Amino acid sequence: MRDSHVRRGGRQIPSRVMDNRVPPPATTGGVPSYSGPRPRHRDRHGRGMRGPIAPPQVPLSVSRGEAFVDLVHDSAERLERRWPQLASVEFVIREVPVARSDAGGALSDPDGLDAFDFDGESVPLGRYVAAHGDAPDRIVIYRRPVEIRAKGREERALLVHEVVVEQVAELLGLAPESVDPRYGQD
Repeated sequence: MRDSHVRRGGRQIPSRVMDNRVPPPATTGGVPSYSGPRPRHRDRHGRGMRGPIAPPQVPLSVSRGEAFVDLVHDSAERLERRWPQLASVEFVIREVPVARSDAGGALSDPDGLDAFDFDGESVPLGRYVAAHGDAPDRIVIYRRPVEIRAKGREERALLVHEVVVEQVAELLGLAPESVDPRYGQD
């Protein structure tokens, strides 16, 4: 409790104001003892305890970004079984492509990938970056452009796989149909 002054009719009157909404316990003569707030024994509005909307193993709890990473990872694994040389390739997921004009004319973006020029009519869904120095070959998949072009989960999965196949085909110097025989059939 703390002392406070309330003004009434131009006069200040001291009063006792409680800091806690729980009243102090009744005393039996000695110094009052206070053990903290009382535990709640009931559900205040009958709604039950709050918790996660879905358990962690349910796909609802996976974010769109995590689901996209899983799609790229699954597609890369499927192609690595057929093409073992892809084990050294780094698959990178970016939100959007960085154009040289967006990077202020710089030759590389903050992640170390080269900024590039692309025509303003079509936004790339992915690209292949050749190895240089210590950096390995990289295949970059752009999440937001892929998600915008796909209407549903199945279409997104197919589009991600097609983009990965096209970039792997560019890396290997082959046609996409020879990289994955099912390319373009769905």
